[in-house]
Amino acid sequence: MAKNRGGFRGGQMGGGMNMNMIKQAQKMQEEMLKMQEEMEEKQYTAQAGGGVVTATVSGKRELMGLEIEPDAVDPEDVEMLQDLIVAAVNEALRKAESSMSDSMSKLTGGLNLGGLGF
Repeated sequence: MAKNRGGFRGGQMGGGMNMNMIKQAQKMQEEMLKMQEEMEEKQYTAQAGGGVVTATVSGKRELMGLEIEPDAVDPEDVEMLQDLIVAAVNEALRKAESSMSDSMSKLTGGLNLGGLGF
């Protein structure tokens, strides 16, 4: 008599995994990929210094645009301008990441899919 190895019983995987669950998982994966593609096409904008520096990033986390108001440019204080640019870019990136995380959470119902690259 052979032992039941590998968790299979009657053509189904142990733990209740059946073809319907596999199909549902595949559908969720397809929806997640579609949503990820859509999110990568979006742009996120943030400002620093009361709006004197504006950064725009894509969902792919690429800097798409940077606007600097002329009154933000002080040759005597280049460091301040650098700080404002870094702050605006970082905030835009946080907005992109937060938006993507929120969208994925809605799709997955709060499942932790960190190990799957999401």
